[in-house]
Amino acid sequence: MKNQKVRGSVSRLCFRAVILTVCSVSVAQNPQWALYNAAKAGLPHNGILSIAIDNGGHKWVGTYGGGLLKLDGSCWTAYTPNNSGLPDSFVWSIAIDANGSKWIGTDAGLVKFQGPAWTIYNKTNCGLPDNFVTSIAVDAGGNKWVGTEYGGLVKFDGAAWSVYDTFNSGLPDNGVRSIVIDADGSKWIGTNRGLAKFDGAAWKIYNSSNSGLPDNDVSALAIDSRGNKWVGTNGYGLAKFDGAAWTLYTSSNSGLRNNYVSSIAVNGAGVKWIGTGSGLVAFNDSAWTTYSTSNSGLPDNSVWSIAIDNSDNKWVGTQFDGLAVLLTGATSINPVGAPKLNTLASTCLNFPNPFKGKALISYGVSENGPVCLRIYALNGELVRTLVNQKQTTGQYGVSWDGANDKGAIMARGVYVCRIITQSAILSKRMDFIE
Repeated sequence: MKNQKVRGSVSRLCFRAVILTVCSVSVAQNPQWALYNAAKAGLPHNGILSIAIDNGGHKWVGTYGGGLLKLDGSCWTAYTPNNSGLPDSFVWSIAIDANGSKWIGTDAGLVKFQGPAWTIYNKTNCGLPDNFVTSIAVDAGGNKWVGTEYGGLVKFDGAAWSVYDTFNSGLPDNGVRSIVIDADGSKWIGTNRGLAKFDGAAWKIYNSSNSGLPDNDVSALAIDSRGNKWVGTNGYGLAKFDGAAWTLYTSSNSGLRNNYVSSIAVNGAGVKWIGTGSGLVAFNDSAWTTYSTSNSGLPDNSVWSIAIDNSDNKWVGTQFDGLAVLLTGATSINPVGAPKLNTLASTCLNFPNPFKGKALISYGVSENGPVCLRIYALNGELVRTLVNQKQTTGQYGVSWDGANDKGAIMARGVYVCRIITQSAILSKRMDFIE
């Protein structure tokens, strides 16, 4: 389960650079894959917990310790507690409302981001009962329905907070894993103790003892265009509920190779895309297709999150190896809507690293315009400005001797070299050892 977390040490770096890798594979009419991870694109963490796509086509990506990322088609922007109002680096859920505001679930509360303003909601300043926000859905009236790990379900109408838990409602458990809203406005809530339906007045509970639900630990939910509910469980496969009958799909009776279902998305053609512990699975109601590390460009078989864009590209978040994109019908390295190779990112390096005394920073400028190169401490403090001027296309080099803008030598440790041009921002780690 993706919300069983093990915290580790995370370096928080601000970056905005893209390197695109595309691979041909032998399944599903030879699609192509793009891969973004720490090694190939400088992502701050390879664990991708959540993905959302706004009306402008921007991808918003929540990571397991690396903060919130935005991909705008040509470059990345990273938001962390060090450079923004984000209160925590673990982003478990993202929802986008009709006004374009991003609602972000973290370990440290619910966040509203409507650039450039950040608003934090937590136990100390509002009616949120628990700071660990696992899931978010927005209804037709603009109300936010917020699932928490320990405090139940919360409705926020923009002014008032309404809490639904095991003490005051029909919710079967206070651990909410997932939320979807159907065409009638009913909320379907996945918990540790079954699936709950709430129509605004009455509650109905489906569990393994009173329905065809195979297991009470509901990890993922989706609704198709026919109103069928697709329910992923933590170890007992996938269930379809049409309002009357249940159909169970497991590794023993379907194309699923793994019964741990962490995410589900449905595209416009009604194909179900299912994230499992053994790869990405597509189900079109008759045939199953599995994408794994052995037969496709998927970099990691543990799939945590899925989103589908308007071009039917599948954005797949993995546990260990970043974000992969199944580019539907792509025929070139840079199809329409896909990020382009950033020349600046491909040519920037610092040597030696680690360094004593002085390091040479070499970088390429891909277009005429202003260039700013600065050194930052890991806490975001500006240390030194090395370049701040207009430059023409070409290769450049500048050295840093470990001193700040006042000439004082900094303490040994890790620093960040950040280069900004008109079209790109890139950060590189520098280890100062003397």
